[in-house]
Amino acid sequence: MKGLEICEKYYFEFGEKMLDTGFSDIKNKLSVGLVGSGSECFGFDDEISRDHDFEAGFCIFIPDESIIDRKTEFLLERAYAKLPKEFMGIKKGLLSPVGGSRHGVIRIIDFIMSKTGTYDGVLTPKQWLLTDENSLLEATNGKIFYDGSGEMTKIRKTLAYLPEEVRLKKLAGNLLIMAQAGQYNYLRCLAHGETGAAQLSVFEFVQAAINVIFLLNKAYVPYYKWAFKALKKLNKLSNLAETLEFLISSDNDIAETKAEIIEDIAKMVISELQEQKLTDAICLDLEKHAYSVNDKVSDPEMRNLHILYAIKK
Repeated sequence: MKGLEICEKYYFEFGEKMLDTGFSDIKNKLSVGLVGSGSECFGFDDEISRDHDFEAGFCIFIPDESIIDRKTEFLLERAYAKLPKEFMGIKKGLLSPVGGSRHGVIRIIDFIMSKTGTYDGVLTPKQWLLTDENSLLEATNGKIFYDGSGEMTKIRKTLAYLPEEVRLKKLAGNLLIMAQAGQYNYLRCLAHGETGAAQLSVFEFVQAAINVIFLLNKAYVPYYKWAFKALKKLNKLSNLAETLEFLISSDNDIAETKAEIIEDIAKMVISELQEQKLTDAICLDLEKHAYSVNDKVSDPEMRNLHILYAIKK
């Protein structure tokens, strides 16, 4: 059974009774679920995942202090701490120094601020462009088991996916990186005898290609260690996962083959761009398609931002 299912079962067996008996007067102001960091929130957990930061637990999201004060927050925390320490054979273990507690009582504004930089999840166009997609995914992943206030559901709907203008801008930037790193710089680096730089070019191409594929699927790209796992589950271009893995795991002694693969990937991406009517360019040059996509950004201020404005470096 996946971690999310275990945590939901734990809530309905123990957490719901705790809230009904001890906090019935405020239960309708709470949201409960499993959301945020950790492979179980994404559905990516397996047996190996259970070696750290893995336990049966859930998040109790509470509103600000004007609605639920610090004393009540403390009482909730104490009640949560008294819930069973073991469930379905899973014990609460030591926390990883790079992980930490992800369950228990959490202020909604603190959680949303940590993921988006805003208290309510309402982002400006530039904030949308610059907010890390994995952070947006952590705000919208997992599952809400109970939402008495409706606040978490409302915020999660607001953050469900990028506005179309933002998607186009990010798509344009990543297409340009694909063009520069893959179609242009890979073989050029090898011609200069820069084998390390050539491999970096391939890595840049693959990372940008992954970003493009997620954007074409209107899905947030997760933290890098889950990117391929998530890519394989997408509806469009998921068949490129193994090919992209091959590019970054093979040597330069098959450079011509890798260059041909890069061009094949470019053709497939361009075909999907045309299928979605996101480009007017008619060629196999990803750079020209990048600028064509950028031209479709209707907001002039966003369109006139540098094409790589939203690309993280």
